[in-house]
Amino acid sequence: MTDYRRLSLWHDTVPDPLEATAPLPGDLDVDVCVVGAGFTGLWTAYYLAGHDPTLRIAVLEREVAGFGASGRNGGWCSALFPSSMAAVARRSSRDAAVALRRALNATVDEVGRVADAEGIDCHYRKGGTVSLVRTAVQLERARAEVAEARAWGAGDEDVRLMGAAEAHECLGASEVLGATYTPHCARIHPARLVRGLAAAVRRRGVTIYEGTPVTRVAPGRAETPYGVVRAPIVVRATEGYTARLPGLRRAIAPVYSLMLATEPLPESFWDQVGLRRRETFNDHRHLIIYGQRTADDRIAFGGRGAPYHFGSAVKPAFDREPGVFEALREVLVGLLPQLRDAAITHTWGGPLGVPRDWFASVGLDRDTGLAWAGGYVGDGVGASNLAGRTLADLVLRRDSDLVRLPWVGHRSRPWEPEPLRWLGINSGLRVMATADDEELRTGRPSRRAGAFARFLGH
Repeated sequence: MTDYRRLSLWHDTVPDPLEATAPLPGDLDVDVCVVGAGFTGLWTAYYLAGHDPTLRIAVLEREVAGFGASGRNGGWCSALFPSSMAAVARRSSRDAAVALRRALNATVDEVGRVADAEGIDCHYRKGGTVSLVRTAVQLERARAEVAEARAWGAGDEDVRLMGAAEAHECLGASEVLGATYTPHCARIHPARLVRGLAAAVRRRGVTIYEGTPVTRVAPGRAETPYGVVRAPIVVRATEGYTARLPGLRRAIAPVYSLMLATEPLPESFWDQVGLRRRETFNDHRHLIIYGQRTADDRIAFGGRGAPYHFGSAVKPAFDREPGVFEALREVLVGLLPQLRDAAITHTWGGPLGVPRDWFASVGLDRDTGLAWAGGYVGDGVGASNLAGRTLADLVLRRDSDLVRLPWVGHRSRPWEPEPLRWLGINSGLRVMATADDEELRTGRPSRRAGAFARFLGH
């Protein structure tokens, strides 16, 4: 029997038994079949069942609900979108890009509302995000970010620049020159949220078949070793595991993000470090890092840097990269030297889903009945809720503002075949990793990082 508690700190600290329920017993006919019991699939089922309790909805899951990125992420329920406002506007319009940003901002509150309404103790705390500035080049980037936000209609209530003293008071890190701050983020315990959401979905009459791998998705059907589920609407909510499905090898690239967690830290540590409002935190380096103060006073901290694996391979062994864990610890101690002697109690990782144009999407093909959502590039805790609400409206033909948002119906072109995919993604990761060292050495913005950003369409 798989010990799912070993997957992450989050899985290790959920209150329920964390065991797979019964798999699909045989062929089945339903109104909506959802493939994947992560946030996207469960939010879709939740809102569908809420709008129409008579719907027959089945959710199919290879492992247990919340097994993948939904249960292992950094615990940021943010309003982030992987593409810039300018990139969204180029594909739609300025007004549409602003509408998407506002919808994502509101989604942070919607997740908190549902958690409260359903009695899900996911440690939701809306403290916002502080993004530290620790070099002169980062300060230039932070000022540009705030200026760009102003150009798109965002005010101080959405994002602002902090001075050095205020930033250090918020997070007592080393070499702080300032920070940007946005209130549009909540700290959560992701496995508690996704497991609580699964329970809420079941209470609404939805059946979740765990231990049921889907081997093929086609119009009107999802095929498994235990039987075929037939439905006029089939929703693919597989994110980083999408490449396992026939015909979708190049649709979404699984890129790994790894994390670690410290032991619970004493009050004397927090007197120095702060995070009193439970802000999530990062800084303005190129290679993404992310952290939070957990409800039991640990630091949970993660970042990119693990390699993409040839052929979009996803294996449990890839969750553990000792060299990356050591690098993450060095970055964390560099940021917070007070942690030099702190014990690391958990290390983990997993794949997130990256579309070729870094543009998340949601949609429903009426001709085939196939629906999808994903490509969040690691920003899916909030976006998946918006996707679930949007899919529910699309399936039920509800005319709403959500179905007119500019990510609806977007189709990313496929990734290049191998070995070009492997070369391109890993080259990009190396560019971003070395760009930060280059900026420290030269004191100037990295041209290579800027070129790579243009490659992403930002």
